[in-house]
Amino acid sequence: MKFERITTNPDRMGGLPCIRDLRFQVATVVAMVADGMTYEDILAEHPDLEEEDMREAFRYAAEAVTERELPLRTSA
Repeated sequence: MKFERITTNPDRMGGLPCIRDLRFQVATVVAMVADGMTYEDILAEHPDLEEEDMREAFRYAAEAVTERELPLRTSA
């Protein structure tokens, strides 16, 4: 599985997986939904995010709990 919207950069956010090289961690999206926010709530509060960002963040999180290495696009 390849992730086009999830990036890592060792010089940004401690190298944690982020959405589209934004300073918005995948874990933050997952935690917001776990806390009861809907996609619509999150997108309204964070206009830089897109619905596909949310879906890919959850695909990434699902894969992360079963894989040791995930192919990510390295950001500049």
